[in-house]
Amino acid sequence: MMYETQQERDEDRERCDDIGDGYRTQSVAEILDAPLSPYTGSELTRKMVEEQIAERWGKSEVENYDPYSNALTFSAWIKRGFRVIKGEKALRSVTYREVKDASGQVKKYPKTVFLFYQLQVKKM
Repeated sequence: MMYETQQERDEDRERCDDIGDGYRTQSVAEILDAPLSPYTGSELTRKMVEEQIAERWGKSEVENYDPYSNALTFSAWIKRGFRVIKGEKALRSVTYREVKDASGQVKKYPKTVFLFYQLQVKKM
C-alpha cells in the first residue's frame, strides 16, 4: 500500500498490525464487525437465491435459508473455517456497484456474486 504522507502510514500502523512485509493484517474486531455476507437486503436477489436452493435441495430447504449467515462467498467460508466440497457449483446472485465516472456522475453496474450454501461446505 502506498501512502501519501508519513502521517497516513503511522495512522494505518496504529489501526492494525503490520507484519513487516507491506501486508496489513486485520484485527479481531475488524473481522467480527465485518458483514458475514455480501447481501445488502435486496428482495430480488434473495428470491433469486431462494429459487436456486429450491431447485437443488427442495422447497423445504428454503425455510432454512438466511442470506446473512448461511449463503456466503468462497472466501467468507474459508475465513470462518469451512471449505467448499469439491465439485459443488456456486449459487449466483447479483449486486450493483456504484461507480463515479470522470464527469462525477454515479453509474450502477451489475456484478455477479458467487455464493455457496451451508449444505455445500464442510468444517476444515
